[in-house]
Amino acid sequence: MRVFPWGFWLLCVASAPARGDSGSKARSCAEVRQLYGAKGFSLSGVPQAEISGEHLRICPQGYTCCTSEMEENFANKSRSEFEAMMKEAGRSVQAILTAQHRSFDSYFQDLLNKSEKALYDAFPSMYGELYTQNAKVFKDLYSELRRYYRSSNINLEEALNEFWTRLLERLFKLLNPQYHITDEYLDCMVKHAEQHRPFGEVPRELKVKATRAFIAARSYAQGFLVGSDVVRKVSQVSLSQECSRAIMKLMYCPHCRGMASLKPCTNYCLNVVKGCLANQADLSTEWKYLMDSLMGVADRIDGPYNVDTVIGTIHVRIAEAISNLQDNKDSITSKVFQGCGNPKISTKGSSSEDKKRRGKVTLEAKSSAQALEMLVLDAKGNLTALKTYWITLPSSLCSKKMMSSSASDDKCWNGMTKGSYLPEVMGDGLANQINNPEVEVDITKPDMTIRQQIMQLKIMTNRLGNANMGNDVDFQDTSDDVSGSGSGDSCPDDVCGKRLSKSPSTRQPETHAIPKQSGHGVSGASSRSLPSASLLLLLLLLAALHLWR
Repeated sequence: MRVFPWGFWLLCVASAPARGDSGSKARSCAEVRQLYGAKGFSLSGVPQAEISGEHLRICPQGYTCCTSEMEENFANKSRSEFEAMMKEAGRSVQAILTAQHRSFDSYFQDLLNKSEKALYDAFPSMYGELYTQNAKVFKDLYSELRRYYRSSNINLEEALNEFWTRLLERLFKLLNPQYHITDEYLDCMVKHAEQHRPFGEVPRELKVKATRAFIAARSYAQGFLVGSDVVRKVSQVSLSQECSRAIMKLMYCPHCRGMASLKPCTNYCLNVVKGCLANQADLSTEWKYLMDSLMGVADRIDGPYNVDTVIGTIHVRIAEAISNLQDNKDSITSKVFQGCGNPKISTKGSSSEDKKRRGKVTLEAKSSAQALEMLVLDAKGNLTALKTYWITLPSSLCSKKMMSSSASDDKCWNGMTKGSYLPEVMGDGLANQINNPEVEVDITKPDMTIRQQIMQLKIMTNRLGNANMGNDVDFQDTSDDVSGSGSGDSCPDDVCGKRLSKSPSTRQPETHAIPKQSGHGVSGASSRSLPSASLLLLLLLLAALHLWR
């Protein structure tokens, strides 16, 4: 049995008069009857005046307006109402994160759509057959870019390389219609393409810039969705039996005691809610890292990675590459012939369509940099406000939802009667609830659902950390469950990024498997060392016994 330093206060409460006044007349239960009926319960059997409370299991057993059935109904009601408060608080956070995702996603998709439309509008008149006969190549490129952004399992660099290869094969044949160019000849040409650089520096520059921009944009959009999903799943975690009893005592026991107008003491409310949400508070560290990581990537998107310029001008860069091939056609063709030999002359003859349609690039891209800047500013403001969500949730629920009284007020409900609340407020998180006077919390049994969500936050923070450095990381979860030690060491974005990143020149997405955290691994290693330690202890005891004799 735990003995608290405030035991004297409890004795004082126990020795206080059972009734709120000094009179002997039983008080009316009209207020409780009204509340009970308003909650949808039948008034049959509800006392008209106070009765003895020896039957009560949760509320103090003084004079009361509640029967056993009423206490049970109020307990169930308080549980559902508190869970509803949690879900409502979670929905507000989900709404913010979802709105941020929707805003950025709409902006990014619009940027890509405008680039594609500009290409479709301008290229037919600029390049004639060079475009019309190869329209599918361009369409496939934008499809691949969208697939990557939507988290499809494709390699972005390979997709870009494939686009330039296909485009070069098609254009080389169209620019040299007088020759019969076989697939084998095209394979030879492609092998020499890197050396001849037929499209100039555009493919290399676009690959570097577009890859960084898409990695950052994709991870940024995913981060909002992961954060929202974590809040949704955590908000659905059920209350423990001990928490349910404490919530009932906090919310409805003053009504049973005939003190309906009393508000809970603030510190009393905080201890109850902190005990109930002990596991949720353990999300705070990784949650803050996720918010910080999202803000870090936001700065990259609106800064060095310049998403607006890179994504919005893809069509312009492609046009530059085609023009470079046209302008250097003779030189490039000569080099290809030197490396691969002269192809056979075609019997179909040549066409001048491409010559008539050739022209200098006059494409322009409309900047939407200001819109992106406003999106980033709005996102950073919301992310900053959400950083402390899990830590401030108890005080938010107590002050806004449960309307707790002032901390200095001695005319509040302290769990037993009207008076001051003396115990100190517990810290945040599961480990700090070991001496919580209001909720019995087993700190050795963390909630598995919440531990899994802590792991999801870590994974997303890792992804954002790598995106911040321009590296793509794909994670593959090979475990069916997550160990209770899931909170582990914290991993800020800059540390995770350095730990998992490869050299900037290597863009192949990495795959990291999350190992099963079962009886093997670290815990297994420590258990294997136990027999030798036990043997050493036994030898020491035998030696001591021999000396004593």
